[in-house]
Amino acid sequence: MDFFRTVLGDLPTSKMGFTYSHEHIVIEDSYITAANPKFLLNNTALISKELQAFYTAGGRTVVDTMPSNCGRNVLKLADVSRASKVQIIVPTGIHLEVYYPENHWRYTYSEDELTRLFIADIEEGIDEFDYSGPFVKRTKHKAGLIKLATGDEIFTKHQEKIFNAVVNAHLETGAPILTHTNFGRQALEQALLFKKLGANVEHIVLSHVDRAKEVGYNRAVLDTGVKVEYDSAFRWKNPEPNYTLNLLKELLPEYHKQITMGMDMAKNSYWKSYGGSPGLNFLIETIPAFLKKNNMEEYLDFIFHKNPRSLFAFMDRTYRK
Repeated sequence: MDFFRTVLGDLPTSKMGFTYSHEHIVIEDSYITAANPKFLLNNTALISKELQAFYTAGGRTVVDTMPSNCGRNVLKLADVSRASKVQIIVPTGIHLEVYYPENHWRYTYSEDELTRLFIADIEEGIDEFDYSGPFVKRTKHKAGLIKLATGDEIFTKHQEKIFNAVVNAHLETGAPILTHTNFGRQALEQALLFKKLGANVEHIVLSHVDRAKEVGYNRAVLDTGVKVEYDSAFRWKNPEPNYTLNLLKELLPEYHKQITMGMDMAKNSYWKSYGGSPGLNFLIETIPAFLKKNNMEEYLDFIFHKNPRSLFAFMDRTYRK
């Protein structure tokens, strides 16, 4: 059975429904929120309210993208999933360096230790304390994907260690991989390194690549076989072109099996339930009309249903061998 893993358990991919492929549902009080208070998303009542509106509008699954020890709170994610009925895929892995203090364990753990930590999140359960204390108390809630992130620069030795550990865990468990890119920078290099390391590109998605703007660059990334995630449709401001919509128009006819979308609402000022805008339902409210206007309605099902189902399914064991 093809399955994906939610915070409340495994489900057949046929149950995934309308899916946003890159969100921030809970960001707990942490190192990053101390420096950036707008990143704080830990009020379960307000989060549940927004997710309930998403469910009412037809949304069924969201992919949370806060990995290990940078604001992840798996118990709150489970609570808001129960309250809203929205299925939430939770990651393990490591975020950008800026999300952690300089003396964080990510810098001292070996590749093997990181691999085993990621595998434990996927197969045993995520630590209730998210590796912030001297004890580990594993919950019944398991990770359903693995995340890594790179910045503007050429990959460092430390980042290469993260890549190796992520691919090790991916091949051992079958869990899919999601990445962060800074404005799409180093996306092509990410894709090529994954291929070099033997990862299954059909279960890898690179996020924020629409921020790179250029059709040719996005095409080069897609030609590697990975999937991409676009989440800036609401960010472009007049008189600037809406590069996300331009990319959809140019690339969907050829690459409709590789493009997914999300909102990436990491700031509480984007959430209607927090008094902000545009709110989580922005894509549900705008993308179907955009596709219809451009005679591209046939691609809606790929962006929000078929592509997430194939991407976030755990790999078949025959590949992993």
